Amino acid sequence: MGRPKQVPPAREASSRRDFFKRSGAGTVALVAAPALLPLGAQAVAAHTVFQHGVASGDPLADRVILWTRVTPAVPKPAVTVSYVIATDPALTQVVKRGSTKTNPSRDYTVKVDPTGLQPATTYYYQFSAEGAVSPVGRTKTLPVTGVDSLRMAVVSCSNHAYGYFNAYARIAARGDLDLVLHLGDYLYEYGANQYGTRRTPEPAHEMVTLADYRLRHAQYKRDADAQSLHRQHPMIAIWDDHEITNDAWKHGAQNHQPGTEGDWETRLAAGLQAYYEWMPMRPANGGNLRDNHRGFAYGDLAELLMLEERLSERSQQLTTAPHATAFGAGFATTDPGYGDTSRTLLGTTQEAWLIDRLRSTPARWKLLGQGVMFAQLKAPGSNQATDPGLYFINGDQWDGYEPARNRLYDALRGDAARPPVNNVVVLTGDIHSSWAADLHPDPYNPAQYDKATGTGSLAVEFVGTSVTSPGIDNDTSGQVAGAIRFYNPHFKYVQLTRRGYMLVDVNRDRTVAEWWYVDTVASPSNIETFATAFEVRHGENRLRPSAQTPSRATPPLLAP
Repeated sequence: MGRPKQVPPAREASSRRDFFKRSGAGTVALVAAPALLPLGAQAVAAHTVFQHGVASGDPLADRVILWTRVTPAVPKPAVTVSYVIATDPALTQVVKRGSTKTNPSRDYTVKVDPTGLQPATTYYYQFSAEGAVSPVGRTKTLPVTGVDSLRMAVVSCSNHAYGYFNAYARIAARGDLDLVLHLGDYLYEYGANQYGTRRTPEPAHEMVTLADYRLRHAQYKRDADAQSLHRQHPMIAIWDDHEITNDAWKHGAQNHQPGTEGDWETRLAAGLQAYYEWMPMRPANGGNLRDNHRGFAYGDLAELLMLEERLSERSQQLTTAPHATAFGAGFATTDPGYGDTSRTLLGTTQEAWLIDRLRSTPARWKLLGQGVMFAQLKAPGSNQATDPGLYFINGDQWDGYEPARNRLYDALRGDAARPPVNNVVVLTGDIHSSWAADLHPDPYNPAQYDKATGTGSLAVEFVGTSVTSPGIDNDTSGQVAGAIRFYNPHFKYVQLTRRGYMLVDVNRDRTVAEWWYVDTVASPSNIETFATAFEVRHGENRLRPSAQTPSRATPPLLAP
């Protein structure tokens, strides 16, 4: 998401946060080890040695990444860490044991990828080191056959300084989820009072060096609600920009100034090293850590394709916005740069991989996990009497890369040699607000897209709000949201003020997205509210209003 108000003004033409600002203003031994210590001492030792909790992620049918970090009482050249995996929360039905080592070069983080697990199975795990045991974690492998449903929470934009991760706590309490999907901005780079004053970031300055990034990750992993979420569910994550810095692209970022913050490649390498150390994920390409696009097959029900849209190949955002709109500077497709087919968000390799997977996957549903809004977002000229046009207002999202987006639309439409691709659902974060959209290359043309029936739509997009980061929080009347829907007929739901998460429920007949909101991020709270739901039915490629889906009966026990 774009930069905050507190950062000194503009070093670039426009950003996503500018849109929000203008709009808001305008309207074994492992099990036995605990017995060596009294119960109170066990808790103290676990809190000291395993103060960053446990996590799991990137599940496959026969393995899943298990993660923790140890904090030795004094620095050591190496620490031995053991782990146990069982099928019950008490860890009595053990299926695997092992050990590994960690050291300062990886910031004492621990990551194991045990193989030989069974598909579609819930497991419980625990680490031990330095005379202490970690909390027990819970995870789940992916299914292979006989799959009739997928149920997951979708989150993004979790800014520690801006408030409390109440959404994480609510997700952790849901025992019937298969996984959590994090679509980026897992953490934020800003210093104290630059973007949020509720909690003070560590370090207090903007993170730039490897030590900075590690310290910020450590702070986020000490958060009790983040620990609860990671302890109960495996996570599949992709970064957006703030994991490094705002509005990043291949060779730089809006919020990186070489004169004061050093070489971009050095900063990027530091941020990526810390990210891979501290997140429960395996590199998709060990030879190029920037390249993290990857796929997860959920049997033949769904294939989840995670897209890397920032650091690998993204062309720089357009820097001119010559049109005045109701929401600030805007772009038109006729402006310089917009028609440049060489400009890319994914790069040629990833784009070809995505199109091939969409065309060839045996899965019924194709779910794209990605950072920035795919649907077009336009605003009217500031003086409709003299300028009746509509203009793109966010060059950082897919609107700024229209030829690349059109190539994907072409793939969805099919041609004489290839059939259309159906059942594509785009899942998006980034924009700190909630949206549901039909997807069409020109949804403003009523001859091609019927806003009443959705006829013409090629796919759908569900955009989840932030965990804490602000949207247009003063749009309490819905005036801005209403204006957006008026000028953008493909949007069926727009909510700009509330924080929370999406719940996505998939079966063979439909995919449903539900929006769940917490009552506050200003203080800890366990209150959440169901707001609305939309669905896309098999073969229809357009949105319909839906209803809250029932929880699964008798889900596996949560970790203790």
